[in-house]
Amino acid sequence: MVRASESSAAERLLDWHAHAGRHDLPWQKPRSAYRVWVSEIMLQQTQVATVIPYFERFMQLFPDVQALADADADEVMSAWAGLGYYSRARNLHRAARQIRDEHGGSFPSDFESVLALPGIGRSTAGAILAQSFGERHAILDGNVKRVLTRHEAIAGWPGKPAVEKTLWKIAEAWTPRTQLADYSQAIMDLGATLCRRSKPQCGLCPLSGDCKSLAAGRVADFPEPRPRKTRPLRRVRMLMLERAPNEVLLIRRPPSGIWGGLWCLPEVPEDVAVREYCRQSLGIDAGGFEEVGGLRHGFTHFELDIHPMRGRAAAVSQISDDGDRRWYTLAAENSLDQMPGMPAPVVRLLAQEFGIGNE
Repeated sequence: MVRASESSAAERLLDWHAHAGRHDLPWQKPRSAYRVWVSEIMLQQTQVATVIPYFERFMQLFPDVQALADADADEVMSAWAGLGYYSRARNLHRAARQIRDEHGGSFPSDFESVLALPGIGRSTAGAILAQSFGERHAILDGNVKRVLTRHEAIAGWPGKPAVEKTLWKIAEAWTPRTQLADYSQAIMDLGATLCRRSKPQCGLCPLSGDCKSLAAGRVADFPEPRPRKTRPLRRVRMLMLERAPNEVLLIRRPPSGIWGGLWCLPEVPEDVAVREYCRQSLGIDAGGFEEVGGLRHGFTHFELDIHPMRGRAAAVSQISDDGDRRWYTLAAENSLDQMPGMPAPVVRLLAQEFGIGNE
């Protein structure tokens, strides 16, 4: 075996990847720019095991850029529902339309054009071009940051500009001139499978021979965590308003902001009586409200306490389905892929109250 001092990090990573890396991921067969792009967006802040079923269903619905660009926004959001961080789906759809309109439907192969697409930063652009076109670009996603900070024992939270600048320099220096697709996959795989956040398997790591944090017995100290802040707690009341048994009112949220473009239960401001809200904001009479079991949902910057109120709209209520409102009939046999795009907490609320959404 070649000793660490006689072999570059890239060479060791490529050798390890050849026999221990992941070669059967669905976006690798075929490894087109479109498939790699969609996978990279889905993999932002989401683990591979979670992404795979979403990716496979997404490809069935939208097999190419043209299909995604031509799709209705509601179709895209419905296919994404449950994967979280919904701005990724909105940006993916916007980017597909930009590729269709500005690049003739072909994913661009130059760095600046890829970087100009919504939702794509420097690392994602580099990963797409390296894996689909074999171009030499360094990458620096969360897995790579963990590998580099541990190997070089770099102090400071990797999100700090000064630390990130240092990591980019190392990433550039490590990136080889050839086998770019394999190298980018190798270093991401290492972070995901061996150099994990907890319980890293240093004994199997091809870079352990000169890993500074391992030599110092301080692997667990790197990377340093984000400085902790107490997340504020917010409260919201949501209406489970029925016009007929198991028929609830859904309202599509604005395209930007939390759960942008998804279908949700109506939200009632804290300072407004529920019946008054129904009359003034929905234009219907409703009553019989009672609070049912709620839940808490965590976002990056705050915690949300959801308090659902279940009630009944008058039989004469005439809200009709339109672009932003719809009456939706719940059924026990409904699976998630049959439902309109809704945030996971709303699906859970409806599941626990009406027994739907079981796969």
